[in-house]
Amino acid sequence: MATKKIKLATKKEIEEIKALFLEHYPDSLTELNYNNIYELLVAVMLSAQCTDKRVNIITPSLFEAYPTPIELANANLDDVKLYIKSCSFFNNKAKNLIKMAQSVIENYNGEIPQDTKELVKLAGVGQKTANVVMIEYRGANLMAVDTHVFRVAHRLGLSDDKTAIKTEETLTKKFKTDLHRLHQAMVLFGRYKCKAVKPECDGCFMEKYCRTSETFKV
Repeated sequence: MATKKIKLATKKEIEEIKALFLEHYPDSLTELNYNNIYELLVAVMLSAQCTDKRVNIITPSLFEAYPTPIELANANLDDVKLYIKSCSFFNNKAKNLIKMAQSVIENYNGEIPQDTKELVKLAGVGQKTANVVMIEYRGANLMAVDTHVFRVAHRLGLSDDKTAIKTEETLTKKFKTDLHRLHQAMVLFGRYKCKAVKPECDGCFMEKYCRTSETFKV
């Protein structure tokens, strides 16, 4: 049975959707707690397939033990695992955190690179993670697509792409500007309003543009 294709938003609708996101989330920021770019990078790496709330529980003791890349680069793997064991995929994340820190020491004089092309060279850092770091730390005009952004983009007819990377390219092309604010607005909208299960459709400010709202109404 063929999957029903969604009707993509028109250029006018895209501009209206963009304006609504910026209106409802004017000062949207990440919910991850951090004090510097090193802590932000570690927190974003941990947040993959894990909630920000859980990451914020884990990171205080982790950052106390490893306050800079130097300490983390020399950390014992089993010790790092203990600090992050309540996080999903903690075994691989622990390995990547240490490798990331070692690369920062060896290749970047102990300073986290502030460039997406350099960030993705670090262990455990993909394009989405690199973009999120640059969005949050530098306010870079970039789009990052996580599960929330992907879901919202498809429900609003902004994209029918099959992958996060393609969706990122489409949203970047369609929105053009204010991408850093739109990214976080879509994250928060998807996390608290347009949820995967039981989305709060009644009274939603995006109801007019939703391609799938009828599916959720019982």
